[in-house]
Amino acid sequence: MCFPPGANAILQLMIPANKVMPGVLADIIRKAPLCDDKVAFAWRLAVGPAVDKSTRVRLADDGTLYVRGESQAWLDSVRDSVGLIRSRLAHYLGENAVKRISYEDA
Repeated sequence: MCFPPGANAILQLMIPANKVMPGVLADIIRKAPLCDDKVAFAWRLAVGPAVDKSTRVRLADDGTLYVRGESQAWLDSVRDSVGLIRSRLAHYLGENAVKRISYEDA
């Protein structure tokens, strides 16, 4: 493939979409009103499909995130990664959205 003269300089300045999109998506999500669907979407992004499929979350008005797991093993998995999960949720929901986490067995 042939590019016109100077194209290499332009190509070097381009930022790949996969580097930009996560930040853009997080910014859009953070600005949206806080609702159950937004919390569920942020949870899915934070924990991945397997944990999401085996857990349910609800964010109360006081900032408590209630996590219900299909089994104790799933809740243990969430507890083991709670630091990473909290930082990811803060990235999508804002720093002060989740104040505490409560775990419930199904």
